[in-house]
Amino acid sequence: MKNREAVVLVHGIWMTGLELSFLRYHLRRCGYRTHLFHYPSLRRSPAQNAGRLNRYLKHIQADHIHLLAHSLGGIVLMHLFQRFPQQKPGRALMLGTPAQGSELARRFQGNWRRVLLGRAVEQGLWGGAPDWPEERELGLIVGDRPQGLLAQLLGGPLEKPSDGTVRLAETRIAQARDVLRLPLTHFSMLASRRVAKAACGFLHAGHF
Repeated sequence: MKNREAVVLVHGIWMTGLELSFLRYHLRRCGYRTHLFHYPSLRRSPAQNAGRLNRYLKHIQADHIHLLAHSLGGIVLMHLFQRFPQQKPGRALMLGTPAQGSELARRFQGNWRRVLLGRAVEQGLWGGAPDWPEERELGLIVGDRPQGLLAQLLGGPLEKPSDGTVRLAETRIAQARDVLRLPLTHFSMLASRRVAKAACGFLHAGHF
């Protein structure tokens, strides 16, 4: 029963988790208890934040714990299951995660890199994230609407297809069970009813 299932939402770089409120609301309407994991995306590496997430998950009283992550948050999940594979049963869902590294992040150089990306580049936004474990069901939701101001400011648009911030090729994870591609940008997916409905469906059934 869903009252014995929880969903933990994990935000992306520079975010607080408030931007996940729309998805959180819809997950609750689907019957899930929701929790928001906040972490220092710049001051700690994805691997270090995975350790924090592991400690956070230990305090959640539920038989099944699903994980939903946006962008960098998905890389934190990749480190979580590499370092701490003995998690409670549950599915994982990533939205626009640059699992293969981010071209946009690699455009940052010098002091700008240290200020704006911090330690998120360590086995993260510059590549090198761990492989996903085959036994953990994973779904990917990716956007292909190539609109993003940051890319325009950092040398021009990304190669298509992209969501304006992350290229679709960068989201590829061979072990994913299902992938849903939608005409959305990197951030508009967080306020999309189609994404919210798809998220509930995947966490319930393991497919879109």
